[in-house]
Amino acid sequence: MARVRTATPEDVPILAALHAATWRAAYSELLPPGTLDGLDAPHLRKAWADAIEGGATVLLATEGDEPVGFVVAGPAPEDDVAAADGALPPDAARTVLVSTLLIEPRWGRRGHGGRLLAAAAAALRDAGAIRGIAWVLAEDPASLSFYRRVGWDPDSTVRTLDAGGRLLREVRLTGPLDLTLT
Repeated sequence: MARVRTATPEDVPILAALHAATWRAAYSELLPPGTLDGLDAPHLRKAWADAIEGGATVLLATEGDEPVGFVVAGPAPEDDVAAADGALPPDAARTVLVSTLLIEPRWGRRGHGGRLLAAAAAALRDAGAIRGIAWVLAEDPASLSFYRRVGWDPDSTVRTLDAGGRLLREVRLTGPLDLTLT
């Protein structure tokens, strides 16, 4: 049985392991060699502990007893929600950032991503948010397609990240938090 639950501090090792495994499987072709080597370091576990204890919405998806994915979301920092010229939209204070939504690839295409995003959106909507944003690698058609299927579209804002000497282009997607799973 598939379900979504709030992550707890006891889940930190599980989240770190899922994070590392998912990034290695999904992004090894996009990132320069050696970039993913640090994912097993204690700093990854600390980052997860900080996210859970810092008030972010951190949800864990499971199938049976197996953890299969996670989502992290919370208030969108001004830099993430601002227009390219730095101007903030009128709803900036009520916009949330889905900073990470990952499903371990062997568990993909089973609805876990939709359940995670819908649960996060409901919790954030209940806290007063009205809109969500997510940054997605332009070279990640699966994630782009996923967000478009739930009604989030690119808003013409892009940014470039330096990943160990390789420049990666991300597009910002935005959409409503009143998601309905079909």
